[in-house]
Amino acid sequence: MRESRRLVGDTGTPRAGRGVRAVLCGALAVLLGPALVPPTPALAAPTCGPAGVAAPTETSWALRRLEPSSAWRISRGAGVTVAVIDSGVSAIHPTLKGQVREGRDFNGLPARQGQCDEAGHGTIVAGIIAGRDGTGAPFSGIAPDARILPIRVLPDAETRQDEGLPGQIAEAIVWAVDHGADVINLSLVTLHRPELASAVDYALGKRVVLVAAAGNRREQRPDQPAYPARYPGVIAVAGMDEEGGHVDSSVSGDYVDIAAPGLNIVGPAPGGSGYLNMEAGGTSFAAAYVSGVVALIRAAHPDLTPEQVAERLTRTADNPPEGHNAEIGYGMVNPYRAVATLLGTRKDPPPAAMAAPAPRQDPLGWQRTAAVWVAAVGALLAAVLLAVKPILDRGRRRGWRPGRRPSEVDLSATG
Repeated sequence: MRESRRLVGDTGTPRAGRGVRAVLCGALAVLLGPALVPPTPALAAPTCGPAGVAAPTETSWALRRLEPSSAWRISRGAGVTVAVIDSGVSAIHPTLKGQVREGRDFNGLPARQGQCDEAGHGTIVAGIIAGRDGTGAPFSGIAPDARILPIRVLPDAETRQDEGLPGQIAEAIVWAVDHGADVINLSLVTLHRPELASAVDYALGKRVVLVAAAGNRREQRPDQPAYPARYPGVIAVAGMDEEGGHVDSSVSGDYVDIAAPGLNIVGPAPGGSGYLNMEAGGTSFAAAYVSGVVALIRAAHPDLTPEQVAERLTRTADNPPEGHNAEIGYGMVNPYRAVATLLGTRKDPPPAAMAAPAPRQDPLGWQRTAAVWVAAVGALLAAVLLAVKPILDRGRRRGWRPGRRPSEVDLSATG
């Protein structure tokens, strides 16, 4: 039995038998031609996670609202690596093929290098960030030329208060920084721990931008702070809906920096070429949209510090009337303005005090200006004529002869 097990491979076919079969196939190929020999079946790409449903037939509201293609003439995220610390990322979906690097698994599947996503959560997040365009489906990521570094720390999409999770996330952040991440997306919420805070500081010190979900009410107690989003220097993202309002399930707080689509989300499924519809949405996906915009900024402005990237995001967002609030921060992220706006070195006024839009051009303005000038010249001429009229009347009465000066004396009148 022990000997037979040594001769049995993964398929159950004895290795010696496979060798004889290979020799016979080679001989048949020579004698009969390769067309008559059945081809050796290719190994199928590994699948992991739900297969999803058919591709959407129209562009999602989130992509219509953000319109990332307007920024692609300036930046598509080329050369930027975004680490997705999540439930893993599939590398086989058409929109992610060639986009996903080999990563790391901190949660039980080290051989898959972060490319197994049994939950589907991390694959949607990665697709939103850097999904390829031009695949035939009306879907793409915000930064289609960026690359994904997958790091698996979650076995599923459930929120858990696992005492070991903050330490795993901290390890994942440090590993991502040390393996070339320019941006780290954290679409998760966990507990505060000193090692996690230290990992965040380490990443910021290495000029890596961190983007995190602000948290969802259905998964989190109202009095529970959301980490790592709550740490200083981390860009905390809330969710907005199609009407531009705050998603009710999105956690509010003074630490919220910005918002992005967080309801009725569509993204790639990990188990093939299908898609997943996440109607309930969540700040996880809102964070992904912002990470995609950060990748665009990083590619266009590589010298910016994490603080400057955050400032650019918030100063170019579509602000609420009051400029900032606890529900959506500085408002909906705006990819084109975030990439294209020229921000000076001086301290510009806060978004609430941004200049009003330029007035609309009046096509008849030049005619009105000309009319004003004609009226002014006419009034001047009329004034001159009124002043000269008495002089002209006097001259006409004297026959245009010069008159006497008042000081002259008429001697003929005295004898």
